[in-house]
Amino acid sequence: MSDNEVVWSSALELATRIRQKEISPVEVMAAVLARIEALNPRLNAYCLLAADQARNAARDAEVAVMKGEPLGPLHGVPVSIKDVIFTRGLRTTGGSRLLVDLVPEHDSVPVGRLRAAGAIVIGKTTTSELGHKGVTDSPLFGVTRNPWDLTRTPGGSSGGAAAAVASGLGPIALGTDGGGSVRLPASFCGLVGFKPSYGRVPDYPTFPGWDHVGHVGPLTRTVRDAAAVLDVIAGSDDRDRVSLPSEPGSYLEACAREIRGLHVAWSAGLGYARVDPVVQALCENAAAEFENLGCHVEVVNPLWDNLEEPFGTMIAAQMYAAWGEQVAEREADVDPTFAKFVARGATVTTREYLRARARMHEFWQEALAFLQRFDLLLTPTVAVLPFAAGQKPPREIEGERVSVLGWMPFTYPFNVTGQPAASVPAGWSAENLPVGVQIVGQRHADATVFAACAAFEAALPWSDRRPGV
Repeated sequence: MSDNEVVWSSALELATRIRQKEISPVEVMAAVLARIEALNPRLNAYCLLAADQARNAARDAEVAVMKGEPLGPLHGVPVSIKDVIFTRGLRTTGGSRLLVDLVPEHDSVPVGRLRAAGAIVIGKTTTSELGHKGVTDSPLFGVTRNPWDLTRTPGGSSGGAAAAVASGLGPIALGTDGGGSVRLPASFCGLVGFKPSYGRVPDYPTFPGWDHVGHVGPLTRTVRDAAAVLDVIAGSDDRDRVSLPSEPGSYLEACAREIRGLHVAWSAGLGYARVDPVVQALCENAAAEFENLGCHVEVVNPLWDNLEEPFGTMIAAQMYAAWGEQVAEREADVDPTFAKFVARGATVTTREYLRARARMHEFWQEALAFLQRFDLLLTPTVAVLPFAAGQKPPREIEGERVSVLGWMPFTYPFNVTGQPAASVPAGWSAENLPVGVQIVGQRHADATVFAACAAFEAALPWSDRRPGV
């Protein structure tokens, strides 16, 4: 294989070729590291590259292959880790000067499971400060750029993860999603981003602030790669008391399931969102494709209230509880938007916080009642096309003023409900900018979401489409 073929191969293809001795883990690592060296200065996808450790691990992986030792499902495959996820012996800063010297003594549970499956950690990817916003820039590491158009943002807060995978700097990235931070950048970068059911992937140890809504999930170029990652990282761990036990079967096997006959709801706005017409048209076409796949698609408008205010209140209060003292002492060192968010949390009363939490519970009942007759709900992932890097998100869509989170109104409701939700490419705009469609499943129905994503990918494949960077 040429280096170009290596960097654009799927994780599963690489794992198979390594297992069959058609390519060495050392060759794979060399090709990926060379591409990172060439492109990362323009993208700022990686904030820490563990090149020496990765090369050493690749040599060990090669020895294991040659000796005929038992190999894990991702043996020799490079993987990147978002810089809010703990990595043993590798600096984990959360994109914050407050944590610039933190070197964890332990891996987070999903990182440990990836290593046990044979994957090789190549570095940490950039994030907004402690993942607090849906774009990727921070005072510590600067602005991350979208490989489809370097003037635009890759989204966030797992923007470095998405930029890396989309540009061939590793086939798998592990991200986090507290309000859309896996799905938003997947949409903006033309990738698969999978937010598992809440608790499906143990999240320990972790930074505080995203209680009740935080998820860990993969970003990949293919649906089956995402499924293979979830097969490895899912399953309970008692250190995370909300973690769920493993489901029967395999998510990778679920990708081959028939989806004909599923009842699918399509909503362009959920009753409150404003959407760019280009985004809406591409996502409507994606919804129509599910009709061609044999599903029963119904256009719906649940008329839900926008959860932005109670959601923001809850997270701001939690961020203040977690980081308020450090920010007060070192406000000049943190992102002004993070300082403002924490300051908002300082004003939240106990009564307001508990009322926001109560509203979250009420919304789950509303969503449960509405979605009982549907297997899947489709929406746009993001309401707008990728916008300028390093700038504030748009506050106007089609001439109408929108709220602070009005550009990303479709993702955070499903952090509140904890349902599985994925973003997959719906198409590209005339400017060659990716647009994602969100596929939401019933509670704990991760396998059904994977089946739907895989069927859609087979009907309208996207993995051969690559950014100009």
